[in-house]
Amino acid sequence: MIAWLSWFIIAVLPFVSLALAALAAGMFVSNLPLFMDGESASRCDASESNNADSPRVSVLIPARNEESSIAACLESVLQSVQVDLEAIVLDDGSTDQTSAFVHEIAQRDSRVRLIEGIELPEGWNGKQHACYRLAKHAQHEHLLFLDADVRLNPIAIIDLWHRFSAEQDGGKIGLLSAFPRQETGTLAEKLLIPMMHFILLSYLPFARMRGSAHPAYASGCGQLFFTTQASYQAAGTHAAIRSSRHDGLKLPKAFRENGMLTDCVDGSRWAACRMYTSAGEVVQGLLKNAHEGIANSRLLVPFTILLGGANLLPWITLAIAFSKRSSLIAEGLPVSTSVAIGILTSSIAILVSYVPRLTAAIRLRQSITGAVLHPIAILSFLLIQWWAFANHLRGRQVTWRGRLG
Repeated sequence: MIAWLSWFIIAVLPFVSLALAALAAGMFVSNLPLFMDGESASRCDASESNNADSPRVSVLIPARNEESSIAACLESVLQSVQVDLEAIVLDDGSTDQTSAFVHEIAQRDSRVRLIEGIELPEGWNGKQHACYRLAKHAQHEHLLFLDADVRLNPIAIIDLWHRFSAEQDGGKIGLLSAFPRQETGTLAEKLLIPMMHFILLSYLPFARMRGSAHPAYASGCGQLFFTTQASYQAAGTHAAIRSSRHDGLKLPKAFRENGMLTDCVDGSRWAACRMYTSAGEVVQGLLKNAHEGIANSRLLVPFTILLGGANLLPWITLAIAFSKRSSLIAEGLPVSTSVAIGILTSSIAILVSYVPRLTAAIRLRQSITGAVLHPIAILSFLLIQWWAFANHLRGRQVTWRGRLG
């Protein structure tokens, strides 16, 4: 290897990787208390809660081939306390028993209504159109958009209502998103599902997000959104994001583009969800909306540098530094200071790069296995992003639940 290049890899790049790892770890550690503050702000004084009228909430659930989860989702909603609710499910062209399960529950609980889907209009994504129609049928002031594979705790809706009503530094929010506890089974799930928290908490400045309505700070989880009829209409409804597959980003952005604050919090005490059940589903799920997230010409290269530099580069520089050390020892030469510093700095960078995932494993109850294998998760995630970008350039769109929209 050319002498200057060897020196650059061993003596310079470890400090670059350490800086990038420290940036992500520092942001994650500072963001985590803000992300988990929902509990402290959610519950009002007991006497206030008892004396106040129960909030009226429409729970809106789009469902397409969800026979394995829709009953558990609905039953969990119906066990909610201290709220006056209705639960509306739109069966979006299911080919399984989704509609039958909802109909059976509606027969014994008048709070449940079933709406049949219609042919998807041109230019609409299926989920966005389903949510748009659900909102038109909602009769209550507050709206809770909920994925059919999410299960709520009994206090979830009342806590979300309190958290939504709390003022942030910039004023009242128009849209609240909560991240359910993500249940994982397969190794692919344990590796890749926690990446949503890793990216969010490592690179979004929460303090700025809560103090500014700028669209650049838009973030959320499409599994659970809480808002009001007035705010939803002011944001343009789901019609504003009709063609999108990434409501987790695009719906908060629509609210912010209309001057409203949005917020996202940890919802693991309120809800649980298992998004995917196999490696194939995980990959397909990440591919389907990656272009609207990171896998585009504006963000893909910067995030490849940020993620790869912080989490993969130190392993490479460590291996090269150790190889150089072995060569020097074999030749009977002293190990240079630059090699020793390269080994030390690379090792520290690796340790720092683990801080976010290990912290999340403890505080957010994520997989320890996934955290230990974090470099593999990063490599897999980046490969999927580049795959999605290549698909976009070739005009290929991933089929999801049997259709492209």
